[in-house]
Amino acid sequence: MGTSLAHVMVVAGTRREWADVDEEGWRRLAGELGQVVADAGGAWLTIRAYEPGEDVGSAADLSGLHLTAGDGRCAVLIDPVSDGRERFAEAMRELPPGAPVDEKTVAGVLYAPADVEPDLVLVLGPPTRLPPSLVWELAYGELVFLPVALADLRRDHLVEAVEDFQGRRRRFGGLDT
Repeated sequence: MGTSLAHVMVVAGTRREWADVDEEGWRRLAGELGQVVADAGGAWLTIRAYEPGEDVGSAADLSGLHLTAGDGRCAVLIDPVSDGRERFAEAMRELPPGAPVDEKTVAGVLYAPADVEPDLVLVLGPPTRLPPSLVWELAYGELVFLPVALADLRRDHLVEAVEDFQGRRRRFGGLDT
């Protein structure tokens, strides 16, 4: 049996590319990819912008769009925020008064409503450059890079990434002895 999977994040496209996808296109993509995650045993899929690109208003309208896929087994979160530093600053502002500022509390706010960090981060882009939208997620998420544009993203790309992930032995920074 492969590595267990609870949360998948797909990082793809600029805000301009996001604006070029209509709501029906987002629902189709979320449904297809969410089904893959659900079939792999995952409960969460986050789709996040790779980088800002040209600022356009319609991409911001997707913020907070939550869908379900895989017969309700997978919650899909659409997140157009493309600056990880901006996301982290916002999370710090959203911490409840008096809450401890520790990894668990900050992660809880960053991933909400998901209750677990991403296990697999599929990055549509070159493996020589990390997206600025990933600040926190790089600590323990397994990265898979595919040279595919957002407009060309299909179900089979995520299936390929999940299969790659499931063949890995996760060490969470540990060393082989």
